[in-house]
Amino acid sequence: MGLLVSRVLSCRDSSLLEPQPEAIAGASYIPGSRKRKRNSLEELATSSNVHGPQNQGMYPHQVLNYIYWKRVKISSNDAYQNLFLDGHDSDIKIRALGRTWCLHKVFLCQSGYFANILKGTWRESHHGVINLIIKNEDIDTRSLHFVFGALYRDADLSITPLEVPQVLAAACLLRVDRVIQQCEGIMKETINRNTVCSYYLAAETYRLKAVKTRCFEWLLCNLMVHPSVALYKEVDLKLMYLLALSSDLLVMQKEIDVYTTLKIWMFLYLNPCWNGTMKQLLQHANNWLSTHMAYVDNISFLESEEGLIFQPVFKKLRFQHIICDLTSTTILEQDRLIPMAWLSPIYKQQWLTLLQTQEYGVIGPQVINEQELEECTMRCGTMIPKDGRYTWKWSVGRLGFPLRVTFTRQCVILRQRCQRCDGSACHNHIRNVIFRITLVCFDSNKRVTFRKTTGYKILTFEYKEEQIVMKLDSDVLTFPMCIFCNFLFVNLGNAENK
Repeated sequence: MGLLVSRVLSCRDSSLLEPQPEAIAGASYIPGSRKRKRNSLEELATSSNVHGPQNQGMYPHQVLNYIYWKRVKISSNDAYQNLFLDGHDSDIKIRALGRTWCLHKVFLCQSGYFANILKGTWRESHHGVINLIIKNEDIDTRSLHFVFGALYRDADLSITPLEVPQVLAAACLLRVDRVIQQCEGIMKETINRNTVCSYYLAAETYRLKAVKTRCFEWLLCNLMVHPSVALYKEVDLKLMYLLALSSDLLVMQKEIDVYTTLKIWMFLYLNPCWNGTMKQLLQHANNWLSTHMAYVDNISFLESEEGLIFQPVFKKLRFQHIICDLTSTTILEQDRLIPMAWLSPIYKQQWLTLLQTQEYGVIGPQVINEQELEECTMRCGTMIPKDGRYTWKWSVGRLGFPLRVTFTRQCVILRQRCQRCDGSACHNHIRNVIFRITLVCFDSNKRVTFRKTTGYKILTFEYKEEQIVMKLDSDVLTFPMCIFCNFLFVNLGNAENK
């Protein structure tokens, strides 16, 4: 008999809570003393001689198949309404969370959890009660009611996206596989800024690997491209750590903008009741941080008691690509958020690398090691609003060599730009760069509709040389479009990249 059911629970006023770790339940079987009256369900079971000698070795699922495939002619709608909702002909009660459900053993046996409990009680002819002690805060009476009801229907009951995490928690506890599969399918199709974080946590808790991966990919694509106050409030410390770490994070503008994103996220984490728009958020975060640091001497915010928990996240910033720009460096210094002990070694190493750049005629990475590149490439990106030819520059100050990027409907071109040489030999200067270019298009629901990447490649540039790095099919492009790049201009052996 099918498990998943076709209509929603009667009450849907409140949203479900976010999932918490592992469901725990205990059950006790309490025999009753009331005499059972004969009714339609029992008559069917009796007429099938389920309790007869020839069936003494049958397991509950075998009895279920015997009754429902050979004898019982009852519609799914009737079973749900008359047996489940109205509780007619109940032969067992389930008590949990202050509520009692009048259910039926033959239906409960579709749950792996109850099948084990009922193995020892199936042949008993008296009523019984099972008490469930549920410690998982994700599970409430509504989610339990849904899963119990699913056992009585062939078709799927409707679940709204916000209900899914709690229904999933109950289904995993009771081991009702088809409800778990239904939840998984809904989650894959309804990932958005309102559900992504609760889905991610639920998928991690209940081991839905494919859902967890999709949620993380959605966040990598949307965290900075489509920022949202509500979304930032939902991202926890562990998840933000993983996002800040990844080279697949789609960064708008430059690495300093990752720092800005973390700063406003931290402000919302510490001030969850703040309400305002994204346009107001940065100014409020800066004002709050400035006021807070006015009462603190000699230490940064991350060294304060309030800021310690954020240190692992901010350590994933790629400061070597921030301090090469004077404006970005000034922001770091004025905010006093980052400990100077983190920045001083990077200042020193960048200065040494700059001297090496001016001394040698050939410089740059020679080998691609994607595992090492994960934590050291410069991340940057921009928006292409409509069809046309666009040109802009990305550079890491005087440390790397400046690149001019050109986008057309047919290709993406990189060109080494001219720059003052201050006496050093720039002409015929050969430089290597590791790069990866990614193009992404989104629909109105912030879902990726097109994605293309070059993967990591090494290019060798001569002075003013221009190279086509990605060819495009104009027929598949839609606008607006985002273009994102990862660059590495120096050898991975340099200390600032480790």
